[in-house]
Amino acid sequence: MSYIKAETILPQDLIEVIQQYVSGKNIYIPCKEKQDWGSQTHSKQYYAARNRNIYKEYKNGFTVTDLSKKYSLSEKSVYRVLKSQNR
Repeated sequence: MSYIKAETILPQDLIEVIQQYVSGKNIYIPCKEKQDWGSQTHSKQYYAARNRNIYKEYKNGFTVTDLSKKYSLSEKSVYRVLKSQNR
C-alpha cells in the first residue's frame, strides 16, 4: 500500500476538518465499492481448482494423509475441503 500526501489530493478546508479528529496520524479510507476477495489476484479461482482436484483425487483413492502432504495442508484442512466439495 502506498501513501499519498493529503495536500496533493484533498482541499485545504477538508484537511483542516480531518485534523480536528486525527492530527499527524495515518488513516485508512476504504473504497466505496468493495471488491470480492481474490478478484485481483485470481486466488479464488486457484483455490477452487485446488479444492476440486483434492476432492477428485480423494475419490480416486488418495488418502487424507497423502493429500495433506501433497498440498501442504493439515489433515483437518483436507477434511474441510472434502466436506465443502461434497455439497
